[in-house]
Amino acid sequence: MRIGRVRWTICAMLFVATTINYMDRTVIGLLKPTLEKSIGMTEVNFGYIVGAFTIAYALGLLVAGRFVDKVGTRIGYMVIMAVWSLSAMSHALANTVLEFGIARFSLGIGESGNFPAAIKTTAEWFPQSERSLATGIFNCGANVGAILAMLIVPWVTIHYGWHAAFLVTGIFSTMWIILWFFKYSKPTEHPALTAAELRHINQETAEKPGPSTPWVKLLGIPQTWAFAIPKFLTDPIWWFYLYWLPSFFSAKFSLDLSHLGLPLIIVYNASAVGSIGGGWLPAPFRRLGFSATKARLASMLFCACLVVPVFLINYLHSEWAAIGLLSLAAAAHQGWSANLFTTASDMFPRSAVGSVTGIGGMAGSVGGFLLATFAGYILQLTHSYASLFAIAASAYLLALFIMVLLAPGLKKVEFVA
Repeated sequence: MRIGRVRWTICAMLFVATTINYMDRTVIGLLKPTLEKSIGMTEVNFGYIVGAFTIAYALGLLVAGRFVDKVGTRIGYMVIMAVWSLSAMSHALANTVLEFGIARFSLGIGESGNFPAAIKTTAEWFPQSERSLATGIFNCGANVGAILAMLIVPWVTIHYGWHAAFLVTGIFSTMWIILWFFKYSKPTEHPALTAAELRHINQETAEKPGPSTPWVKLLGIPQTWAFAIPKFLTDPIWWFYLYWLPSFFSAKFSLDLSHLGLPLIIVYNASAVGSIGGGWLPAPFRRLGFSATKARLASMLFCACLVVPVFLINYLHSEWAAIGLLSLAAAAHQGWSANLFTTASDMFPRSAVGSVTGIGGMAGSVGGFLLATFAGYILQLTHSYASLFAIAASAYLLALFIMVLLAPGLKKVEFVA
């Protein structure tokens, strides 16, 4: 029986928002070789600029997650996108490393709200059995956003200069905010939602929102750390790929701005497949008789193992072999990420999902800041990516071990009103 597809329309809007988010985020990584020549930016400078973004992202996530839990996803998401879009465009006014750092800090504050808002929306609109797939689909926007940036930014930079490259996404943000304002509402208030689809959304547990819980109290719950520590360990790896792959290909294979597009597009297309595939992956484990939580953990173990070979990349001399290994690692990361995000709604009631996602994202951002600072110094001193790819290869298995240790079976947290 047809139950309706309104929830997938909402998922499509989350996908577009995440796409815009990553378009804005990716621009500076693509322009790194250009900025090194135009403003004299060094590896250490770039590490500080990325660090400014990540530390702001960490601080913003605590506020953003709580903000979305308080005001709801409809208003919260619009405010969040408006802040990050204006911050992204402000990069066009920067001409020094300090000015880029300030603009990047502002962007981190704004962009920090995307994933708490998207995860909370997914928890409101999807039953548990569909959340990892929905998360994988909207999380795929990270890859599509990076790909679109690779297609648009070099062309705009070559024809109009790098300042203009920071302005092009503003129009997409404006269109999305208008669409979200007129088309989005909660499931119980959506005029196009059928009773059958509403029952489907609430099918497993008829879950109630639950009492509001201060984030300070959440810090005392092991499940919070079972989500936050894996984010601390693995989020920085994706940010490393996002910000340093252009310079890695440029340094190792002498690719200039006009030739960076193809290898990066291949890597991010693979990661898009990994995002959706990782979200789908628990389903076959369920058919094998696994419980929902065991299927989730088995999917994460599978993805964590696929990342391990990336440590070999620094010893390869073939550009295409490097692209192949990076594609596998990026796809596995996104499959891991789709399932890791979903563990927040697996373990916590809907009223706390935004806050928990914010805490986890903050932990990931702190890890990103530390890795960005380390990467800047290690590349300046050694001109080698070997240690960075070794960290990338081992982080996921360690993260999964810690998650299982802290939250066996991803046990659900129950709050008393």
